[in-house]
Amino acid sequence: MQFDSTAFEGLKVLTPRVFSDARGYFFESYNDQAFKQAGLQFNWVQDNQSHSSYGVIRGLHFQKNPSAQTKLVRVLQGEILDVVVDLRKDQATYGKVFSIVLSADNKQQLLVPRGFAHGFSVLSESADVMYKCDGLYDKQSEGGICFNDPALAIDWKIPMDKANVSEKDIILPVFADCDSNF
Repeated sequence: MQFDSTAFEGLKVLTPRVFSDARGYFFESYNDQAFKQAGLQFNWVQDNQSHSSYGVIRGLHFQKNPSAQTKLVRVLQGEILDVVVDLRKDQATYGKVFSIVLSADNKQQLLVPRGFAHGFSVLSESADVMYKCDGLYDKQSEGGICFNDPALAIDWKIPMDKANVSEKDIILPVFADCDSNF
């Protein structure tokens, strides 16, 4: 597995080694030893999976300390634009946005450390997204940022007349009013 750093401390793009032949393909999506050799050690305690149709935008979500979560995000079927916003006030990338296309075809994963808001938009007809978490979900620790905050200017790669966003996500505060403790 290849671990590529980004301009954001701790945010990594993972590309597996894929073995393909006439029967299909095989790859390791997670290998604890490879992670440890890359200096990454997590105790994954929860796996989450979602199925969404084209135009769905989920996020931007996070959990506040002490219930913050590191996430390892991948796409099982379809294609998404995965988006994170750095909420860590002590980082040069604070308030900056990173996005990447994750798909069943490219098999890449995004390792999102604690202290980031996370969301995605579905670019294909549908998408199945799975992610590991190193902390359990805690409703009292929920936080979020409105997906269309003009200050962040995120291009979700979806025409807004085709966007499908939950009521809960539409009313999230903008970044400037976000209640985070990172």
